[in-house]
Amino acid sequence: MPSGFTGFRFPPEVILVAVRWYLRYGLSYRDLEELLAERGIEVDHVTLYRWVQRFTPLLIDAARPTRHLAG
Repeated sequence: MPSGFTGFRFPPEVILVAVRWYLRYGLSYRDLEELLAERGIEVDHVTLYRWVQRFTPLLIDAARPTRHLAG
């Protein structure tokens, strides 16, 4: 997994799913907190906010197509 996820309590998969759901479905942080709780993952809505702020730029960069120089 990318090194940007080291030191977090939750696995990268949980963080990525939470951020993807927030971005894709336009959920509120509290709704996202509730959805994760239904799946047995207790995360505070403030933590979700921090994840979105930190990892959205990484997801945007990862989704950008790479340009190769013609040579």
